[in-house]
Amino acid sequence: ILNYDIMARFRRRTCIILLLFILFICSIMMALKTLRPDRAGFGDPFGLGLLPELQQRTVLLDSKQSSLNRAQGDTVTRVSNLHSIAVNTMKASMSSVKKLEEELSSPNYNFHIFYYTWYGNPQFDGKYIHWNHPLLPHWDPKIANNYPKGRHNPPEDIGANFYPELGSYSSKDPTVIEAHMKQMRSASTGVIVLSWYPPGMADENGEPTDDLVPVVLDYAHKYNLKVTFHIEPYKDRDDRSMYHNVKYIIDRYGSHPAFYRHKTSTGRLLPMFYVYDSYVTIPEIWANLLTVSGSQSIRNTPYDALFIALLVEERHKHDIHRSGFDGMYTYFATNGFSYGSSHHNWASLKAFCDSNNLMFIPSVGPGYIDTSIRPWNNHNTRNRVNGKYYETAFSAALLVRPEIISITSFNEWHEGTQIEKAVPKRTGQVVYLDYKPHKPNVYLELTQKWSEKYRKEQEQWLM
Repeated sequence: ILNYDIMARFRRRTCIILLLFILFICSIMMALKTLRPDRAGFGDPFGLGLLPELQQRTVLLDSKQSSLNRAQGDTVTRVSNLHSIAVNTMKASMSSVKKLEEELSSPNYNFHIFYYTWYGNPQFDGKYIHWNHPLLPHWDPKIANNYPKGRHNPPEDIGANFYPELGSYSSKDPTVIEAHMKQMRSASTGVIVLSWYPPGMADENGEPTDDLVPVVLDYAHKYNLKVTFHIEPYKDRDDRSMYHNVKYIIDRYGSHPAFYRHKTSTGRLLPMFYVYDSYVTIPEIWANLLTVSGSQSIRNTPYDALFIALLVEERHKHDIHRSGFDGMYTYFATNGFSYGSSHHNWASLKAFCDSNNLMFIPSVGPGYIDTSIRPWNNHNTRNRVNGKYYETAFSAALLVRPEIISITSFNEWHEGTQIEKAVPKRTGQVVYLDYKPHKPNVYLELTQKWSEKYRKEQEQWLM
Protein backbone atom coordinates (compact mmCIF):
# COMPACT_ATOMS: atom_id res chain seq x y z
CA ILE A 1 0.00 0.00 0.00
CA LEU A 2 2.82 2.39 0.88
CA ASN A 3 4.56 1.70 -2.43
CA TYR A 4 1.28 2.27 -4.30
CA ASP A 5 0.78 5.68 -2.60
CA ILE A 6 4.35 6.70 -3.38
CA MET A 7 3.97 5.71 -7.03
CA ALA A 8 0.63 7.53 -7.33
CA ARG A 9 2.10 10.74 -5.87
CA PHE A 10 5.10 10.38 -8.19
CA ARG A 11 2.85 10.04 -11.24
CA ARG A 12 0.78 13.08 -10.22
CA ARG A 13 3.91 15.16 -9.61
CA THR A 14 5.36 14.05 -12.97
CA CYS A 15 2.15 14.98 -14.84
CA ILE A 16 2.04 18.43 -13.19
CA ILE A 17 5.70 19.12 -14.00
CA LEU A 18 5.19 17.96 -17.59
CA LEU A 19 2.11 20.16 -17.99
CA LEU A 20 3.93 23.23 -16.61
CA PHE A 21 6.87 22.55 -18.94
CA ILE A 22 4.56 22.38 -21.98
CA LEU A 23 2.86 25.66 -20.96
CA PHE A 24 6.28 27.28 -20.52
CA ILE A 25 7.42 26.17 -24.00
CA CYS A 26 4.15 27.42 -25.57
CA SER A 27 4.58 30.83 -23.86
CA ILE A 28 8.14 31.14 -25.13
CA MET A 29 7.06 30.26 -28.70
CA MET A 30 4.24 32.83 -28.61
CA ALA A 31 6.56 35.55 -27.32
CA LEU A 32 9.12 34.81 -30.01
CA LYS A 33 6.48 34.91 -32.75
CA THR A 34 5.01 38.22 -31.70
CA LEU A 35 7.50 40.62 -30.22
CA ARG A 36 10.97 39.91 -31.58
CA PRO A 37 10.89 37.92 -34.84
CA ASP A 38 14.18 39.46 -35.92
CA ARG A 39 15.62 36.32 -37.44
CA ALA A 40 12.85 36.04 -40.03
CA GLY A 41 14.99 37.63 -42.70
CA PHE A 42 13.91 39.25 -45.93
CA GLY A 43 15.30 36.28 -47.82
CA ASP A 44 12.46 34.00 -46.74
CA PRO A 45 9.92 32.91 -49.38
CA PHE A 46 7.43 35.64 -48.38
CA GLY A 47 9.95 38.41 -48.93
CA LEU A 48 11.07 37.05 -52.27
CA GLY A 49 7.52 36.66 -53.48
CA LEU A 50 6.68 40.28 -52.78
CA LEU A 51 9.76 41.67 -54.50
CA PRO A 52 8.57 43.68 -57.52
CA GLU A 53 11.21 42.00 -59.71
CA LEU A 54 9.46 38.65 -59.15
CA GLN A 55 5.86 39.61 -58.69
CA GLN A 56 4.96 43.11 -59.96
CA ARG A 57 2.56 44.69 -57.52
CA THR A 58 0.97 47.17 -59.89
CA VAL A 59 -0.01 47.48 -63.54
CA LEU A 60 -1.17 50.15 -65.92
CA LEU A 61 -4.87 49.71 -66.52
CA ASP A 62 -4.63 49.72 -70.31
CA SER A 63 -7.92 47.97 -70.81
CA LYS A 64 -9.66 50.41 -68.48
CA GLN A 65 -8.08 53.49 -69.99
CA SER A 66 -10.10 53.34 -73.23
CA SER A 67 -13.35 53.02 -71.30
CA LEU A 68 -12.23 55.84 -69.03
CA ASN A 69 -11.67 58.06 -72.04
CA ARG A 70 -15.10 57.21 -73.45
CA ALA A 71 -16.72 57.96 -70.11
CA GLN A 72 -14.67 61.04 -69.33
CA GLY A 73 -17.66 63.36 -69.43
CA ASP A 74 -19.60 61.10 -67.06
CA THR A 75 -16.59 60.84 -64.75
CA VAL A 76 -16.20 64.62 -64.54
CA THR A 77 -19.90 64.92 -63.73
CA ARG A 78 -19.73 62.24 -61.04
CA VAL A 79 -16.66 63.79 -59.44
CA SER A 80 -18.25 67.24 -59.55
CA ASN A 81 -21.37 65.87 -57.88
CA LEU A 82 -19.30 64.05 -55.27
CA HIS A 83 -17.35 67.21 -54.51
CA SER A 84 -20.58 69.22 -54.23
CA ILE A 85 -22.05 66.67 -51.81
CA ALA A 86 -18.88 66.78 -49.74
CA VAL A 87 -18.85 70.59 -49.62
CA ASN A 88 -22.54 70.75 -48.62
CA THR A 89 -22.03 68.07 -45.97
CA MET A 90 -19.08 69.98 -44.51
CA LYS A 91 -20.96 73.29 -44.43
CA ALA A 92 -23.79 71.63 -42.55
CA SER A 93 -21.48 70.27 -39.86
CA MET A 94 -18.90 73.01 -39.34
CA SER A 95 -20.38 73.97 -35.99
CA SER A 96 -19.98 70.41 -34.71
CA VAL A 97 -16.35 70.43 -35.89
CA LYS A 98 -15.63 73.54 -33.83
CA LYS A 99 -16.96 71.69 -30.81
CA LEU A 100 -14.83 68.67 -31.71
CA GLU A 101 -11.74 70.88 -31.94
CA GLU A 102 -12.08 71.51 -28.23
CA GLU A 103 -12.43 67.80 -27.45
CA LEU A 104 -9.83 66.25 -29.79
CA SER A 105 -6.09 66.18 -29.25
CA SER A 106 -4.12 68.59 -31.36
CA PRO A 107 -2.70 67.08 -34.55
CA ASN A 108 0.92 65.99 -34.47
CA TYR A 109 2.44 66.86 -37.87
CA ASN A 110 5.41 64.61 -37.11
CA PHE A 111 3.09 61.57 -37.07
CA HIS A 112 2.44 60.49 -40.67
CA ILE A 113 -0.10 57.73 -41.41
CA PHE A 114 -0.51 55.69 -44.62
CA TYR A 115 -4.04 55.88 -46.05
CA TYR A 116 -5.74 53.99 -48.90
CA THR A 117 -8.75 55.12 -50.97
CA TRP A 118 -8.99 52.04 -53.18
CA TYR A 119 -12.14 50.49 -51.64
CA GLY A 120 -15.50 50.41 -53.42
CA ASN A 121 -19.02 49.02 -53.09
CA PRO A 122 -22.09 48.79 -55.36
CA GLN A 123 -23.82 51.83 -53.86
CA PHE A 124 -21.05 54.27 -54.82
CA ASP A 125 -19.00 52.38 -57.41
CA GLY A 126 -21.43 49.98 -59.06
CA LYS A 127 -19.46 47.00 -57.74
CA TYR A 128 -17.16 45.90 -54.94
CA ILE A 129 -13.54 46.98 -55.29
CA HIS A 130 -10.71 45.52 -53.21
CA TRP A 131 -13.07 43.97 -50.64
CA ASN A 132 -13.42 41.15 -53.20
CA HIS A 133 -9.65 40.74 -53.38
CA PRO A 134 -8.49 37.49 -55.05
CA LEU A 135 -6.62 34.80 -53.14
CA LEU A 136 -3.04 35.14 -54.39
CA PRO A 137 -1.39 31.83 -55.31
CA HIS A 138 2.05 30.85 -54.03
CA TRP A 139 4.74 31.04 -56.72
CA ASP A 140 5.60 27.38 -56.15
CA PRO A 141 2.83 25.34 -57.90
CA LYS A 142 3.30 22.44 -55.48
CA ILE A 143 2.60 24.70 -52.50
CA ALA A 144 -0.13 26.63 -54.33
CA ASN A 145 -2.12 23.43 -54.89
CA ASN A 146 -2.52 23.02 -51.13
CA TYR A 147 -4.44 26.28 -50.71
CA PRO A 148 -7.83 27.60 -51.87
CA LYS A 149 -8.23 29.72 -54.99
CA GLY A 150 -10.78 32.26 -56.17
CA ARG A 151 -11.76 35.59 -54.66
CA HIS A 152 -13.75 36.96 -51.75
CA ASN A 153 -17.48 37.63 -51.93
CA PRO A 154 -18.48 40.80 -50.02
CA PRO A 155 -20.14 42.07 -47.95
CA GLU A 156 -19.98 39.07 -45.57
CA ASP A 157 -16.78 37.63 -47.01
CA ILE A 158 -14.07 40.27 -47.49
CA GLY A 159 -10.34 40.18 -48.26
CA ALA A 160 -9.26 40.87 -44.69
CA ASN A 161 -8.75 39.02 -41.41
CA PHE A 162 -10.46 41.82 -39.46
CA TYR A 163 -13.83 43.46 -40.23
CA PRO A 164 -14.25 47.26 -40.32
CA GLU A 165 -16.80 48.96 -38.11
CA LEU A 166 -17.95 50.87 -41.21
CA GLY A 167 -18.54 47.61 -43.13
CA SER A 168 -17.40 47.06 -46.72
CA TYR A 169 -17.37 50.77 -47.41
CA SER A 170 -16.63 52.86 -50.48
CA SER A 171 -13.73 55.30 -50.32
CA LYS A 172 -15.94 57.69 -52.32
CA ASP A 173 -18.59 57.88 -49.60
CA PRO A 174 -18.31 61.35 -48.02
CA THR A 175 -19.56 60.04 -44.67
CA VAL A 176 -16.79 57.42 -44.71
CA ILE A 177 -14.11 59.99 -45.58
CA GLU A 178 -15.33 62.20 -42.76
CA ALA A 179 -15.37 59.30 -40.30
CA HIS A 180 -11.79 58.45 -41.30
CA MET A 181 -10.61 62.02 -40.81
CA LYS A 182 -12.26 62.16 -37.41
CA GLN A 183 -10.59 58.89 -36.39
CA MET A 184 -7.15 60.01 -37.58
CA ARG A 185 -7.54 63.32 -35.79
CA SER A 186 -8.66 61.57 -32.60
CA ALA A 187 -5.44 59.53 -32.81
CA SER A 188 -3.45 62.78 -32.81
CA THR A 189 -1.84 62.03 -36.16
CA GLY A 190 -1.24 65.08 -38.33
CA VAL A 191 -0.28 64.05 -41.86
CA ILE A 192 -2.14 61.64 -44.13
CA VAL A 193 0.19 59.82 -46.55
CA LEU A 194 -2.24 59.19 -49.39
CA SER A 195 -1.62 56.23 -51.70
CA TRP A 196 -1.46 57.76 -55.20
CA TYR A 197 -1.30 56.67 -58.83
CA PRO A 198 -1.25 59.06 -61.79
CA PRO A 199 -4.63 59.77 -63.46
CA GLY A 200 -5.94 56.71 -65.30
CA MET A 201 -3.74 54.28 -63.38
CA ALA A 202 -4.31 52.02 -60.39
CA ASP A 203 -3.14 48.85 -58.72
CA GLU A 204 -4.06 45.55 -60.40
CA ASN A 205 -7.16 45.08 -58.24
CA GLY A 206 -8.46 48.64 -58.19
CA GLU A 207 -9.68 51.66 -60.14
CA PRO A 208 -8.08 55.09 -60.62
CA THR A 209 -8.52 57.29 -57.51
CA ASP A 210 -6.84 60.61 -58.36
CA ASP A 211 -10.30 62.18 -58.72
CA LEU A 212 -10.83 61.63 -54.99
CA VAL A 213 -7.87 63.77 -53.93
CA PRO A 214 -9.80 67.11 -53.80
CA VAL A 215 -12.44 65.58 -51.50
CA VAL A 216 -9.79 64.05 -49.23
CA LEU A 217 -8.02 67.41 -49.06
CA ASP A 218 -11.25 69.23 -48.18
CA TYR A 219 -12.15 66.85 -45.36
CA ALA A 220 -8.58 66.80 -44.08
CA HIS A 221 -8.63 70.59 -43.86
CA LYS A 222 -11.91 70.41 -41.96
CA TYR A 223 -10.10 68.43 -39.25
CA ASN A 224 -6.90 70.46 -39.44
CA LEU A 225 -4.99 67.55 -40.99
CA LYS A 226 -2.45 67.72 -43.83
CA VAL A 227 -2.07 65.47 -46.87
CA THR A 228 1.08 64.27 -48.58
CA PHE A 229 1.45 61.65 -51.31
CA HIS A 230 2.67 58.04 -51.34
CA ILE A 231 3.65 57.56 -55.00
CA GLU A 232 3.03 53.93 -55.93
CA PRO A 233 5.14 51.91 -58.44
CA TYR A 234 3.08 52.31 -61.60
CA LYS A 235 4.26 50.88 -64.92
CA ASP A 236 7.28 52.63 -66.53
CA ARG A 237 7.91 54.93 -63.56
CA ASP A 238 11.21 56.76 -64.16
CA ASP A 239 12.83 60.18 -63.79
CA ARG A 240 10.79 61.77 -66.59
CA SER A 241 7.39 60.45 -65.53
CA MET A 242 8.14 61.32 -61.90
CA TYR A 243 8.98 64.90 -62.88
CA HIS A 244 5.59 65.18 -64.58
CA ASN A 245 3.85 63.51 -61.61
CA VAL A 246 5.34 65.94 -59.12
CA LYS A 247 4.55 68.91 -61.35
CA TYR A 248 0.97 67.68 -61.76
CA ILE A 249 0.45 67.20 -58.00
CA ILE A 250 1.92 70.57 -57.01
CA ASP A 251 0.16 72.50 -59.81
CA ARG A 252 -3.20 70.83 -59.12
CA TYR A 253 -3.20 70.48 -55.32
CA GLY A 254 -0.32 72.60 -54.01
CA SER A 255 -2.45 75.66 -53.27
CA HIS A 256 -4.90 73.76 -51.07
CA PRO A 257 -4.58 74.66 -47.36
CA ALA A 258 -4.36 70.95 -46.45
CA PHE A 259 -1.41 70.29 -48.79
CA TYR A 260 1.53 69.31 -46.58
CA ARG A 261 4.82 71.17 -46.60
CA HIS A 262 7.67 70.27 -44.28
CA LYS A 263 9.91 72.89 -42.71
CA THR A 264 13.54 71.91 -43.26
CA SER A 265 16.49 72.71 -41.01
CA THR A 266 17.34 75.59 -43.35
CA GLY A 267 13.87 77.07 -42.98
CA ARG A 268 12.51 76.07 -46.39
CA LEU A 269 8.92 74.84 -46.67
CA LEU A 270 8.88 71.94 -49.11
CA PRO A 271 6.31 69.33 -50.19
CA MET A 272 7.14 65.75 -49.28
CA PHE A 273 6.73 62.61 -51.39
CA TYR A 274 7.09 59.03 -50.18
CA VAL A 275 8.19 56.77 -53.06
CA TYR A 276 7.13 53.15 -52.65
CA ASP A 277 9.40 50.45 -54.15
CA SER A 278 11.93 53.13 -55.06
CA TYR A 279 14.70 50.51 -55.15
CA VAL A 280 13.23 49.00 -58.34
CA THR A 281 14.71 51.97 -60.26
CA ILE A 282 18.50 52.21 -60.43
CA PRO A 283 20.23 55.11 -58.63
CA GLU A 284 21.49 56.64 -61.89
CA ILE A 285 17.90 57.20 -63.08
CA TRP A 286 16.86 58.75 -59.77
CA ALA A 287 19.97 60.96 -59.80
CA ASN A 288 18.78 62.51 -63.09
CA LEU A 289 15.79 63.84 -61.17
CA LEU A 290 17.06 64.32 -57.62
CA THR A 291 20.57 65.77 -57.92
CA VAL A 292 21.41 69.34 -58.87
CA SER A 293 23.47 68.24 -61.87
CA GLY A 294 20.90 65.70 -63.10
CA SER A 295 19.62 65.94 -66.68
CA GLN A 296 16.01 66.01 -65.43
CA SER A 297 16.78 67.82 -62.18
CA ILE A 298 13.89 69.05 -60.09
CA ARG A 299 16.21 70.73 -57.59
CA ASN A 300 16.02 74.50 -57.13
CA THR A 301 12.88 74.65 -59.29
CA PRO A 302 9.31 75.53 -58.23
CA TYR A 303 8.73 71.77 -57.97
CA ASP A 304 11.57 70.95 -55.61
CA ALA A 305 10.48 68.75 -52.70
CA LEU A 306 11.62 66.24 -50.10
CA PHE A 307 11.71 62.73 -51.59
CA ILE A 308 11.64 59.78 -49.18
CA ALA A 309 12.76 56.37 -50.48
CA LEU A 310 11.75 52.94 -49.25
CA LEU A 311 14.58 51.05 -47.57
CA VAL A 312 14.19 47.27 -47.58
CA GLU A 313 17.70 45.78 -47.63
CA GLU A 314 20.74 47.26 -45.90
CA ARG A 315 22.52 47.95 -49.21
CA HIS A 316 19.64 50.23 -50.22
CA LYS A 317 20.91 52.95 -47.87
CA HIS A 318 23.90 53.56 -50.13
CA ASP A 319 21.71 53.54 -53.25
CA ILE A 320 19.33 56.03 -51.62
CA HIS A 321 22.21 58.37 -50.84
CA ARG A 322 23.64 58.10 -54.37
CA SER A 323 20.20 58.65 -55.91
CA GLY A 324 19.77 62.08 -54.30
CA PHE A 325 16.83 61.19 -52.06
CA ASP A 326 16.28 63.30 -48.95
CA GLY A 327 15.48 60.45 -46.61
CA MET A 328 14.25 56.90 -46.14
CA TYR A 329 11.30 55.08 -44.55
CA THR A 330 10.78 51.40 -43.73
CA TYR A 331 7.01 50.91 -44.32
CA PHE A 332 6.57 47.22 -43.38
CA ALA A 333 4.79 46.53 -40.09
CA THR A 334 6.44 43.11 -39.77
CA ASN A 335 9.37 43.25 -37.38
CA GLY A 336 12.02 40.94 -38.81
CA PHE A 337 10.58 40.74 -42.34
CA SER A 338 13.21 43.02 -43.88
CA TYR A 339 16.38 44.72 -42.73
CA GLY A 340 14.59 48.06 -42.68
CA SER A 341 11.54 46.83 -40.77
CA SER A 342 13.62 45.11 -38.05
CA HIS A 343 13.55 47.34 -34.99
CA HIS A 344 17.07 46.48 -33.86
CA ASN A 345 18.50 47.97 -37.10
CA TRP A 346 16.93 51.39 -36.66
CA ALA A 347 19.75 52.83 -34.56
CA SER A 348 22.39 52.11 -37.21
CA LEU A 349 20.11 53.40 -39.98
CA LYS A 350 19.51 56.61 -38.05
CA ALA A 351 23.26 57.03 -37.55
CA PHE A 352 23.85 56.54 -41.29
CA CYS A 353 21.18 59.12 -42.11
CA ASP A 354 22.57 61.63 -39.61
CA SER A 355 26.06 61.34 -41.09
CA ASN A 356 24.75 61.80 -44.64
CA ASN A 357 22.22 64.59 -44.03
CA LEU A 358 19.23 62.31 -44.64
CA MET A 359 15.94 61.94 -42.78
CA PHE A 360 15.21 58.59 -41.16
CA ILE A 361 11.48 57.86 -40.84
CA PRO A 362 10.81 54.51 -39.12
CA SER A 363 7.42 52.93 -39.78
CA VAL A 364 5.53 51.40 -36.85
CA GLY A 365 2.52 49.12 -37.09
CA PRO A 366 0.05 47.33 -34.80
CA GLY A 367 0.71 43.85 -36.23
CA TYR A 368 0.52 41.96 -39.51
CA ILE A 369 -1.71 39.26 -40.96
CA ASP A 370 -2.52 38.76 -44.65
CA THR A 371 -3.72 35.15 -44.77
CA SER A 372 -7.08 36.31 -46.13
CA ILE A 373 -5.33 37.09 -49.43
CA ARG A 374 -2.11 35.04 -49.03
CA PRO A 375 -3.39 31.93 -47.22
CA TRP A 376 0.07 30.32 -47.35
CA ASN A 377 1.78 33.16 -45.49
CA ASN A 378 0.89 32.55 -41.84
CA HIS A 379 4.59 32.35 -40.87
CA ASN A 380 4.84 36.12 -41.33
CA THR A 381 1.89 36.90 -39.08
CA ARG A 382 2.75 39.21 -36.20
CA ASN A 383 0.17 38.96 -33.43
CA ARG A 384 -1.05 42.22 -31.94
CA VAL A 385 -0.82 40.91 -28.36
CA ASN A 386 -3.62 43.27 -27.30
CA GLY A 387 -1.62 46.33 -28.38
CA LYS A 388 1.78 45.31 -26.97
CA TYR A 389 3.30 44.73 -30.42
CA TYR A 390 2.30 48.29 -31.44
CA GLU A 391 3.72 49.80 -28.28
CA THR A 392 6.96 47.85 -28.71
CA ALA A 393 7.33 49.36 -32.19
CA PHE A 394 6.69 52.90 -30.91
CA SER A 395 9.17 52.39 -28.10
CA ALA A 396 11.82 51.24 -30.58
CA ALA A 397 11.13 54.25 -32.82
CA LEU A 398 11.42 56.78 -30.00
CA LEU A 399 14.78 55.34 -28.98
CA VAL A 400 16.37 56.63 -32.21
CA ARG A 401 14.84 60.13 -31.85
CA PRO A 402 13.43 60.47 -35.36
CA GLU A 403 12.18 63.76 -36.76
CA ILE A 404 9.10 61.97 -38.13
CA ILE A 405 7.41 58.64 -37.33
CA SER A 406 5.22 56.97 -39.96
CA ILE A 407 2.38 54.57 -39.15
CA THR A 408 1.55 51.50 -41.26
CA SER A 409 -1.37 51.91 -41.58
CA PHE A 410 -4.74 53.54 -41.10
CA ASN A 411 -6.67 51.15 -43.36
CA GLU A 412 -4.58 48.58 -45.22
CA TRP A 413 -7.09 45.87 -44.30
CA HIS A 414 -5.66 43.20 -46.63
CA GLU A 415 -2.43 43.03 -44.64
CA GLY A 416 -4.02 43.50 -41.22
CA THR A 417 -2.00 46.61 -40.38
CA GLN A 418 -5.01 48.89 -39.90
CA ILE A 419 -5.67 50.97 -36.80
CA GLU A 420 -9.12 51.93 -38.10
CA LYS A 421 -11.99 50.74 -35.90
CA ALA A 422 -12.74 47.03 -36.28
CA VAL A 423 -15.61 45.00 -34.81
CA PRO A 424 -16.20 41.33 -33.98
CA LYS A 425 -17.99 39.45 -36.76
CA ARG A 426 -18.90 35.85 -37.49
CA THR A 427 -20.49 34.81 -40.78
CA GLY A 428 -20.92 31.29 -42.06
CA GLN A 429 -17.59 29.54 -41.54
CA VAL A 430 -15.63 32.81 -41.28
CA VAL A 431 -14.75 34.22 -37.86
CA TYR A 432 -12.98 37.56 -38.14
CA LEU A 433 -10.32 38.70 -35.72
CA ASP A 434 -11.12 41.69 -33.52
CA TYR A 435 -9.61 44.00 -30.92
CA LYS A 436 -11.22 42.36 -27.86
CA PRO A 437 -10.97 42.63 -24.92
CA HIS A 438 -10.53 46.27 -25.94
CA LYS A 439 -12.95 48.59 -27.75
CA PRO A 440 -12.91 49.16 -31.54
CA ASN A 441 -10.95 52.40 -31.08
CA VAL A 442 -8.13 50.94 -28.97
CA TYR A 443 -5.41 51.47 -31.61
CA LEU A 444 -6.50 55.06 -32.16
CA GLU A 445 -6.15 55.61 -28.42
CA LEU A 446 -2.73 53.96 -28.34
CA THR A 447 -1.59 56.16 -31.22
CA GLN A 448 -2.79 59.24 -29.38
CA LYS A 449 -0.97 58.10 -26.24
CA TRP A 450 2.32 57.68 -28.11
CA SER A 451 1.84 60.91 -30.02
CA GLU A 452 1.73 62.76 -26.71
CA LYS A 453 4.71 60.78 -25.40
CA TYR A 454 6.66 61.59 -28.58
CA ARG A 455 5.85 65.29 -28.22
CA LYS A 456 7.11 65.37 -24.65
CA GLU A 457 10.27 63.44 -25.43
CA GLN A 458 10.97 65.58 -28.50
CA GLU A 459 10.93 68.66 -26.28
CA GLN A 460 13.67 67.03 -24.20
CA TRP A 461 15.71 66.14 -27.32
CA LEU A 462 15.65 69.74 -28.48
CA MET A 463 16.77 71.19 -25.13
